[in-house]
Amino acid sequence: MSRIPRSYLLNRLVTLVLTILIAATLIWIIPRLSPVDPAEIALGRMAAGAGSVANADEILAQLRAQMGIDQPLIVQYFKYLGGVLVFDFGLSTASFPTPVSALIAQALPWTLGLMVLSLVITFVIGNLLGALMVWERSPRLVKVAIPAAMVFTSIPPILSGLLLMWIFAAKLQWFPLTGSYGLTVEPGWSWDFAQSVIHHGFLPALSIIVVTFGFWALGMRGLMITVQGEDYTTLAKAKGLRPRYILYRYMIRNAILPQITAFALKIGLLIAGQVLVERIFAYNGMGKLLYDAILDQDFPVIQGVSYVIILMTALSVFLVDLVYPFIDPRVRHEAA
Repeated sequence: MSRIPRSYLLNRLVTLVLTILIAATLIWIIPRLSPVDPAEIALGRMAAGAGSVANADEILAQLRAQMGIDQPLIVQYFKYLGGVLVFDFGLSTASFPTPVSALIAQALPWTLGLMVLSLVITFVIGNLLGALMVWERSPRLVKVAIPAAMVFTSIPPILSGLLLMWIFAAKLQWFPLTGSYGLTVEPGWSWDFAQSVIHHGFLPALSIIVVTFGFWALGMRGLMITVQGEDYTTLAKAKGLRPRYILYRYMIRNAILPQITAFALKIGLLIAGQVLVERIFAYNGMGKLLYDAILDQDFPVIQGVSYVIILMTALSVFLVDLVYPFIDPRVRHEAA
């Protein structure tokens, strides 16, 4: 196995940094196009809670100083860039003076757990079903049932979540309606807490799985059709190899390679799709955090969550780009 050329690695690192820098800059610019003053929002919440605020002008000036929005834009921009390097996104205006990084740190593990679980399951099931749709030895029932099941892929995740909630939580009462874990369970590294998390996370994960597996199945079906006509597949059949061995070794193994790239790109889209799902299930992830921040016009939280999502997607693509030649020996790193 050849080593990764230094020039290739440097080129990909520069691309990664530029991607993150451009995305972070856009995240910083877009909220500032709004005429809304975050300090006035924070002051308005204080006034709503207390009825009135004495010395409002002085407090408003202090809030702007604490948020750093009383400085020139160029100074704000470079302070912002310095902050995102250490994941310092400032203070939340809706939960002032709570740091945005603290809110993200609380929500990120829940989103990662739900995302990894649903993404891995849909990737495995979707690609397997897509391969079975093309394999000539698949039972006829399988070839009919799989396309019929893809009807669910046209349903938005929020509707599938509401449907599953109505059936399994409201009617059958097999799962809880909302929450990330039971209120009577103490959070920690215990089996009871793990069971509660799995029990509460099952329906949110399932609502994402049933509407996204078709993406992988259709993509795998098209790739399998191409691989099925390749010379090496025809040669394997002529040699009398077992059909299941040909399916795995010659067809699925070669067809799945482009799907691995899509796996990395799907991370950002999946988190975006989780926003409403986490909201309706009151699941304490980044989707719910982002949704609430949009309603509250909490721009620092919106910036922080968006940056973390973009960072996760960019890093995933970067890692896939590096390991791809190790997955497919036919691909080689080219020195740039």
